[in-house]
Amino acid sequence: MASESYLAIDLGAESGRAILGTLERDRLSLTELHRFPNPGIRTLGGLHWDVLRLFAEMKASLSKSASHGPVSLGVDTWGVDYALLDRDGELVSNPYHYRDSRTKGMIDAVTKIVSREEIFEQTGLQFMELNTLFQLYAMKDSAALERADTLLMMPDLFHYWFSGNKVCEFSDASTTQFHNPRAGDWARGLLDKLQLPSHILPEIVPPASEVGSLSKHVAEECGVGPLAVITPASHDTGSAVAAVPAKGKAWAYLSSGTWSLMGAETDKPYVTNAVMEHSFTNEGGAWGTTRLLKNICGMWLLEECRRDWARSGIETRYDALLTEAHNEPPFRSLMNVNDPGFVAPGNMPERIADHCVALGQPRPQTVGQFARAIFESLALAYRQVLDDLETITEGPRAEILHVVGGGSRNKLLCQYTADAAGIPVVAGPVEATAIGNLLLQAMALGRIGGREELRDIVRHSFELKTYEPTGTGWEEAAERLRRAIALAKTH
Repeated sequence: MASESYLAIDLGAESGRAILGTLERDRLSLTELHRFPNPGIRTLGGLHWDVLRLFAEMKASLSKSASHGPVSLGVDTWGVDYALLDRDGELVSNPYHYRDSRTKGMIDAVTKIVSREEIFEQTGLQFMELNTLFQLYAMKDSAALERADTLLMMPDLFHYWFSGNKVCEFSDASTTQFHNPRAGDWARGLLDKLQLPSHILPEIVPPASEVGSLSKHVAEECGVGPLAVITPASHDTGSAVAAVPAKGKAWAYLSSGTWSLMGAETDKPYVTNAVMEHSFTNEGGAWGTTRLLKNICGMWLLEECRRDWARSGIETRYDALLTEAHNEPPFRSLMNVNDPGFVAPGNMPERIADHCVALGQPRPQTVGQFARAIFESLALAYRQVLDDLETITEGPRAEILHVVGGGSRNKLLCQYTADAAGIPVVAGPVEATAIGNLLLQAMALGRIGGREELRDIVRHSFELKTYEPTGTGWEEAAERLRRAIALAKTH
């Protein structure tokens, strides 16, 4: 096949990138064309995303791609956040950031009307206050919701602005907690019981769907020719999991970044008591699969610590931080990384220290002790997810853990994870989300035949590193942390 290029716009919760992918002779090469920040913007009305500036950055990305002649583009973002459009297709208000405080208490408010069990039975999703269901309920009876004619998830908003067509891609729809994974459609009955509008929900389309062509005015503004607008797995983790370089079935994945999303790729949703009890979730994936996973507060913990340290005049280079963590004694301070007190930004070192004390652990004192506490505690959380997956699926334990995303570069965390889990960790590719986005575009255009061929291309194109389990003491550390968490719950 002659070479062909595609443009992936990968928008994260802190920054965005435009990656050009060129596919030639079953190998994919990547070129970063543009990078831009994506901070939340606080106003009197709350914490929002600056979507107009983000779209301007995306058009700048498209302009930079012009000389490469991409044949398509696709956007992926985080899940749960959305935009409301009026009947003229214009924004009703600035989209809210999932860390906005307006959802506080919304789970209790909603479950007074519809029980947790019924919500889970209809959606199969982990309960988190940031889920779209609770965000939407926080807007109930608002002027903005009354004016809304269409709800689009964040990547769908940008695909609409590129093509003029309104659809909702499956993987992102599945993060809302009003999508029914067994019916493959919106859980309209749930919304009706909560007196939330369901008429604003658009058609759901699968990953690797062609939404339409780039609009003429955007093409002219950006100096590009005709190209297809394609939904990859528009939820970034959906694209990342599509690019996991796995073979067979006895594997699990960890998409490691600001959040850690860890689980298994399954052929069906698991809507069972065990899934609900262990706070797992069923999210949509490529090829009609389900991403049976758990959301874990990932490198957000360290990122927030570094921001606080920087404000205090303490600069922490990442490589030096890893060295300091490695030199600290093991298992000094362990923590429950899933504690809801870690979700909001600000004062993270202080909150971690107070949390450790509440669990009967020593208070971290140095940046190395904080980093080691975070890495070891994350590794123990990953170990627990593997145990829970075995219980939920009633199948064999995963034999390999594939770590993709930015966290795959963290050699210390990868080694701790292999040690804690007791299985090999295969790290890479770092750019799994962009790779999955690009290759799903190629699949939509008929250049790739399916799942196995796509993953073969990933294995042939990118370097992977394997970490074998070598460390000791993890069983005792896991038991110590379990006891500490259980004891804290009784106080």
